[in-house]
Amino acid sequence: MVWGGISLGGRTALHVLARGSLTAIRYRDEILRPLVRPYAGPGFLLMQDNARPHVTGVCQQFLQEEGIDAMDWPARSPDLNPIEHIWDIMSRSIHQRHVAPQTVQELSDALVQVWEEIPLETIRHFIRSMPRRHTGTWRPHTLLSLNLTCFKDITS
Repeated sequence: MVWGGISLGGRTALHVLARGSLTAIRYRDEILRPLVRPYAGPGFLLMQDNARPHVTGVCQQFLQEEGIDAMDWPARSPDLNPIEHIWDIMSRSIHQRHVAPQTVQELSDALVQVWEEIPLETIRHFIRSMPRRHTGTWRPHTLLSLNLTCFKDITS
């Protein structure tokens, strides 16, 4: 599983969980606490999909205790999330390499490299296109999160 967040102000570090599945506890302890909480500030709004780990009580309680607002998100609507465009850029970039990653570590390294090379203006372009597609609340410090759960999609 790979997680990253984008906003008009930048991006989080890309976090790769190479082993095991994402549970609510892992999401809270490995994503929300170390990556989202430090990014949050005044006017911050977290945009995440409705994946089970995101909507469980343990994660909702953590967000509430930390004062982190999460955007209401329609079910099955990845087309509304600008980070899906970033995923597409990353996927195409990995596919275009002359030598495909052969191991999980090589893939992880390649993903981090591609993630860091995406220009901030590209990220901003996709974020700015979203208010036309989604009528929900947008704030200047909205963090859009990405969960990619399968390495196979990248290398196939």
